[in-house]
Amino acid sequence: MRRALAADSNWAEFRELWEILLLESEDPQTVLVVEGERDVRSLRRLGLDGRVVPLHRGQRLPAVAKELLESARRAVLLTDWDPEGGHLARRLRELLEAGPIEVDLDLRRRLARCLRGEVVHVEGLYAWARRSAEREGGTLDELRPPLA
Repeated sequence: MRRALAADSNWAEFRELWEILLLESEDPQTVLVVEGERDVRSLRRLGLDGRVVPLHRGQRLPAVAKELLESARRAVLLTDWDPEGGHLARRLRELLEAGPIEVDLDLRRRLARCLRGEVVHVEGLYAWARRSAEREGGTLDELRPPLA
């Protein structure tokens, strides 16, 4: 019973954080930064349409940071919740804070707390959200923004 109550609150908290992420991503000057293409696909499958940039695409981190500094005013770092993802987030934050860009690590931290270790990689968000929605008797349509 206790695990079911925790799952309920995880799902509710995730939905609130997801709404914030959707709103953040609507700003064309905001970019979400993830580690790889599978992370991008997971976010897209969950309904995120904003600009998402993968770090692992054949460029060194300073080159990616330079590109972000030239094309965005705000970067939401959403690297994996493992030691490598934490290292990437800290290193990229250091590179970006040298310029005029606002760096957000808060959503990454809040998602990690909400997911409580059930998901370690951003690419796993879609499967986790699908299972959580089904457990609650809902669907992933609850996460997607309404069509205009």
